[in-house]
Amino acid sequence: MTKIKNKTRCLWVSDDPIYIDYHDKEWGVPIYDDRLLFEFLILEGAQAGLSWLTILKRRENYRHCFDYFEAEKIAKYDMNTFKKLLENPGIIRNRLKIQSVITNAKAYLAVKEEFSNFSDYIWQFVDGKPIDNQWKSHTQMPAHTALSDKMSKDLKKRGFKFVGSTICYAYMQAVGMVNDHLTCCFRHREV
Repeated sequence: MTKIKNKTRCLWVSDDPIYIDYHDKEWGVPIYDDRLLFEFLILEGAQAGLSWLTILKRRENYRHCFDYFEAEKIAKYDMNTFKKLLENPGIIRNRLKIQSVITNAKAYLAVKEEFSNFSDYIWQFVDGKPIDNQWKSHTQMPAHTALSDKMSKDLKKRGFKFVGSTICYAYMQAVGMVNDHLTCCFRHREV
């Protein structure tokens, strides 16, 4: 556990104001908005191999560079747009990660067409409601679960990239599909 400003928080929270704000206001709060769900899926993929704080510090740049995660626009990016993104120091300039945003936008649109919205599709993995875990220690928290394995497999089958099981579990935590705030964290009950 981390104690900052007389509040007990999850162990991963540092004293960085960006991390504190994210933990206290966003992490674990159920999200049903399609655009925001897509944004988090992209950001979790961008985070692979990096710290989440690195991505949070670049989040506004990602929003600006990727048309505020409007998949319809991203799916139409051409080679010139791709090259400009590769040169942009405000995002992670990894060819595969940038290409995955475009690929994932197309896959996301196909899912929306099939399910009428992305939220219904993604929330089906937890039967439409958050799983309230009761972790007392961060050592109890898994890196992935059978559900994140299932989600990862299905997303990959649909053409998504950077959606391994560990990324999917982090995504489930971020968008509130699972409440993984430690029971000693002040946010556990609130979420």
